[in-house]
Amino acid sequence: MASTRHPHFVLFPFMSKGHTIPLLHLAQLLLSRRVTITLFTTKANRPFIAHFFHRHSDSISIVDLPFPIQVEGIPQGIESTDKLPSMSFFTQFATSTKLMQPHFEQALEKIPHVTCIVSDGFLSWTLESANKFGIPRLSYFGMSGYSTAVTQQVAGNRLLSGPETDDDLIAVTGFPWIKVTRNDFDEVFNQRNPMGPQQDFVMEVIIAMANSYGQIMNSFYELEPEFLDYLNRESKAKAWSVGPLPLAVTESPPNVDQKPKWIRWLDQKVAQGCSVLYVAFGSQAEISSKQLKAISNGLEESQVNFLWVVRKYETLVVDELQERVGERGMIVREWVDQLEILKHESVKGFVSHCGWNSVLESICSEVPILAWPMMADQPLNARMVVEEIKIGLRVETCDGSVKGFVTSEGLKKMVKELMEGEKGKDVRKKAKEIGEAAKEAMAEGGSSWRILTELIDELQAVRNSKIGDFPRSEGDATSATSNAEA
Repeated sequence: MASTRHPHFVLFPFMSKGHTIPLLHLAQLLLSRRVTITLFTTKANRPFIAHFFHRHSDSISIVDLPFPIQVEGIPQGIESTDKLPSMSFFTQFATSTKLMQPHFEQALEKIPHVTCIVSDGFLSWTLESANKFGIPRLSYFGMSGYSTAVTQQVAGNRLLSGPETDDDLIAVTGFPWIKVTRNDFDEVFNQRNPMGPQQDFVMEVIIAMANSYGQIMNSFYELEPEFLDYLNRESKAKAWSVGPLPLAVTESPPNVDQKPKWIRWLDQKVAQGCSVLYVAFGSQAEISSKQLKAISNGLEESQVNFLWVVRKYETLVVDELQERVGERGMIVREWVDQLEILKHESVKGFVSHCGWNSVLESICSEVPILAWPMMADQPLNARMVVEEIKIGLRVETCDGSVKGFVTSEGLKKMVKELMEGEKGKDVRKKAKEIGEAAKEAMAEGGSSWRILTELIDELQAVRNSKIGDFPRSEGDATSATSNAEA
């Protein structure tokens, strides 16, 4: 009977929309393969997830866990990094999730026949829980194979200990055609002798990933074969590239009455024969008032039609812009379905911070990027977009530094180039080619389709090789863990 039972995946996203959405897409993909899904979250994050699955409510179970209270520096009730007063509190927030482990294990004990646990890499403590129950754990990192492989080479060979300035170019060992600077990396990775809570957290994440059954990659083989091959050659945990996951989204028929105002505005632009530039920097980048002002002026002076999604705290700086540009631009303060915007036929360019989700959504929508990285892996993603796969251009900073200031004149110049120039035409053509390759990878028989099939079958075989169900006590878990490692 065990061999005929549907696979049962437990998914546990990190409490951040940018981390949650890809695992929701993965869940949707798994549901189409007749995989049973149990998804863990917290009470405050449940409505967003439940809304995402409102048409599949009978096919997925959502389990709420209590989020830790009285975490230093974090106001009570905040259960997502999107709502943190500052990203400087990230490490306290992420580390506090360890207090959820007993609640997770109590809930896990009541779920029979679990095939595997897919948890966000930041929830490193879920590996210990998985081992207690003899369940394979796969980690999910929202990173490209390129940025993962480059980071491993840079950190492993201590390449950032040598350059005198933060903007000196360094050839990457193993990938000598790639040149990076210290400014392409955030703290911990760009420090000569990192230490402290952030370093401890990063090491826990890396160790847990290395000792997991594997890692889920939101990518596809044809996009970055050299880097995925490197990870599967050099990493202990196999990398399973099953994306791009945005293509797992099943579209519902459009309802004109329920269209958001920004989609109705984009519809008007199509009717007028106008192209639109989409501008968004994610939910976590912290942009100075001076830089926001330069962005406002640059968009105004570019004379292009634009849709700019801003965070609520940024609205004071951009309020006047809407009045000055009138119907040529729209500024949105609410949360938007970015993929829906990028897929709109009027959108022909994307000024992006190059978060990996945004890069993939651009690829899936065949929209070229004007890369403006802000933090985390974004500078490496920007290098990949511009230098490796050539689906975008890059903003020009006033001093040439990765993290330098972008003037209104500089932004205007590159916006015009992306939307109207020859270089823009070249990257638009390349974006279309790679977008088509992405669809082929996800289609039945494509590389990502085959890899996901292999993963499900392999995990089923692991589960069915167990004698009876997974252990329900720590004593039994020890032997199961040893068997899984063997």
